[in-house]
Amino acid sequence: MKDIQYNTIVTAVRDMCIRGCTQADSRVIDALAEARCAENSEPAATIITQLEANAKVAAQTQKPLCQDTGLAVFFISIGSDVRIVGGELVEAVNQGVRQGYGDGYLRKSVVADPLRRVNTGDNTPAIIHVRPTSGQQLRIRYAAKGGGSENMSQIAMLKPADGIDGVKDFVVNTIASAGGNPCPPLVVGVGVGGDFELCAILAKEALFRPLGDPNEDEFYAAVESELLQRINALGIGPMGLGGATTALAVHLLAAPCHIASLPVAVNINCHSSRHEEVLL
Repeated sequence: MKDIQYNTIVTAVRDMCIRGCTQADSRVIDALAEARCAENSEPAATIITQLEANAKVAAQTQKPLCQDTGLAVFFISIGSDVRIVGGELVEAVNQGVRQGYGDGYLRKSVVADPLRRVNTGDNTPAIIHVRPTSGQQLRIRYAAKGGGSENMSQIAMLKPADGIDGVKDFVVNTIASAGGNPCPPLVVGVGVGGDFELCAILAKEALFRPLGDPNEDEFYAAVESELLQRINALGIGPMGLGGATTALAVHLLAAPCHIASLPVAVNINCHSSRHEEVLL
């Protein structure tokens, strides 16, 4: 049995929140540079240059990449031989979010009720998905999920007869209708299968895959590649002002589903694609 202290989790989550909101992933920086070099549109290339400069300044000054520092979303895997000492896992994560968004001077964007709209003041509660696994490891993955990209996400319950073409069309049409609202160039998460809620969770979890890593299943890797080409052919471009780079990547996760169903969800990340991960 491996003991992990409550305060160890709090500190790890605090640091993840600050780091994730202020330091762009190196793969994102590399993808932006590659996209800039491939752009034929001068305005598009200029915008990407500004995004690169923004990321550099944010890292140097420890200031947020974006004023919308997002809803804190976590995917956590906890081994069967892990024991949390001194408190409870979900509360430790929320306490880490409170400290991170406070100490990092990150915007608090959570309201306690969806209709009465009173801000909780500390960006909690976080959205937390916990999955049991084997072993002695606690894996915590964090995303700062901004409202602009999240609001453009969609879900559909297609008919099985719609097939792969129906799935592809739904994904491309979702991005087309989003336009410049989610701050492209985007990272597009796609969930297929499961049921109504699982396909949405899959779409969000797909965004955690390291940028540029293709699906392990060659069939779905080909689907991702085709979707990326079709999305970039839309010409929406960086910040919606035209160009060849509407998305940096498409990541898809699939799961078994009912014989009568074909659920599909699209979850969108802005160009910053803010994620962090720790293993304890």
